[in-house]
Amino acid sequence: MDPVRIGGFFNRDHLYAIVGASNDPAKYGNKVYRNLKHAGFSVVPVNLREREIDGDPAYPSLDACPTAPDVVVTVAPPEVTEQIVRQCARLGIGRVWMQPGSESEQAVAFCAQRGIAAVHHACIMAEKGDFI
Repeated sequence: MDPVRIGGFFNRDHLYAIVGASNDPAKYGNKVYRNLKHAGFSVVPVNLREREIDGDPAYPSLDACPTAPDVVVTVAPPEVTEQIVRQCARLGIGRVWMQPGSESEQAVAFCAQRGIAAVHHACIMAEKGDFI
């Protein structure tokens, strides 16, 4: 992964919405959420079914977040990611990180067409190491 390309995704002032955050420690939605949170990043969990994750209030959608996130990280099935990138465009969110397995050609193409910076086929937990 090109460090220049992903460098704009890592900033301690950014708010990260983790779509697909989970309370289940076996799921990557939990691992990603806790990893970024415990590394000192400001994170907000987004999950339709959870009310709280790791002691933090969870929100059912990006619209419901009290503050618009700067970066959206998807840890969800590709069809959910396709919906999320449309929400990002509508909300003016300019950065999306699609965790491995959450990306789709349609979501990647949509981001490219709308000028949304998108990272895919890379794990945010592994890539953040050079930036913290």
